[in-house]
Amino acid sequence: MSAAAQTATASQTVGPFFTIGLSTAANGRMADRFPEIQRLRLVVRVTDGDALAVDDALVELWQPGPADITSGDTPSGEALFGRMATDHDGTCEFETVWPGRIGDGRDGLQAAHINVCLFARGLLRHLHTRIYFDGDPAIEQDVALALVPAERRGTLIARADETRPRTWLFHVRLQGSDETVFFDA
Repeated sequence: MSAAAQTATASQTVGPFFTIGLSTAANGRMADRFPEIQRLRLVVRVTDGDALAVDDALVELWQPGPADITSGDTPSGEALFGRMATDHDGTCEFETVWPGRIGDGRDGLQAAHINVCLFARGLLRHLHTRIYFDGDPAIEQDVALALVPAERRGTLIARADETRPRTWLFHVRLQGSDETVFFDA
């Protein structure tokens, strides 16, 4: 077939079939084999443009492996993955570890972050974003975050839950004035 005759396959919105391939037992438990000191709970909430919960989204997380407790770097180059569907209130909870930093400063530093891929009804293509952690001093040097206008960077920051230790809250807003920053993949 000639190059001129080839066309891209059309996109199609996702449907309510996310339970295929999902196991609630393990998909959100990324930290089982790591010591307690490195673990954290990440609560992701997804809302639409009307601030209503998106109860049928699928959230995938990819992240560098655990940070070395003394340096903050990811010594092994290990990566972790988790996938969960949102609940009736638009949330899902992951048990993971504090991600390590990437880079040595010569080619740019990436602060501790978690990559997010979001699938939801009405989206023709999945969305990509990142989660950074409030108070991390390396955020100021992060090469990817530097590409985001300063007034929009707050949409990428998880905040500590003051009622539960080692729990972080991240809100994905699909539309609206505080819409989460999404990246081209």
